[in-house]
This record gives sequence, structure tokens and C-alpha cells, in this order.
Amino acid sequence: MKRVLLDECLPAQLKRDLVDHQVKTVRNQGWSGIKNGELLALMEFRFDVFLTVDRNLEYQHNTQDIPVGIIVLEAFQNSIKYIRPLVPEILTALNHIRPGQIIRIKGQLKPR
Repeated sequence: MKRVLLDECLPAQLKRDLVDHQVKTVRNQGWSGIKNGELLALMEFRFDVFLTVDRNLEYQHNTQDIPVGIIVLEAFQNSIKYIRPLVPEILTALNHIRPGQIIRIKGQLKPR
């Protein structure tokens, strides 16, 4: 079981889909509006994985030195309609991710 933090740009209902993991949102933690660098520092010792749609995170911060894994979701929109189909891949990634590792999961990038 991983301790997962959902970025504030992800739908909170995604928490229910990530079974067997302890999932909190940035809003639950009272960390809304905090920039990613500070957010990653706050996560230390509290979370194992950061789940986000921020594709530039690894270019803005030295992610190899952070003590959490990062899963970046790439989808057409960050609505549950486009994120929910990625859940099986997210669950697989959660079982294998290591601290400092970034896993990108690509979903539907164009509307149907």
C-alpha cells in the first residue's frame, strides 16, 4: 500500500478508484496553492507518490533527489472522464514506483 497525494488539478473522485492505497488530495492536506517545489518538500515522510498532470515538473525541479515517486498523467483533460480509463495503469505504476522515479501514463490526447 502506497501513500498517494493527488495534485489539486486532479479530480478528487479519483481517490475511490485507487483501491488498496491511502490517498489524500492537496486540498485535504490544506496545501492548496502551494507551488510544486515546496509541495514536494512537504510530502517527505508523509507520502510515497505524487500523482499529477504537470508535465513540466521534472524540468522545473531536480526530481532525482526527492524521496517520493511521481506519476504524471497525460490526458486530453484532467476530468474524471479522461483520467478514469488510466486507473489500471496507475495501479500498476503504484505497485512498482520507487523514490525519485517518474512514470508517465498517456491516455486519450484528443476528444472523441
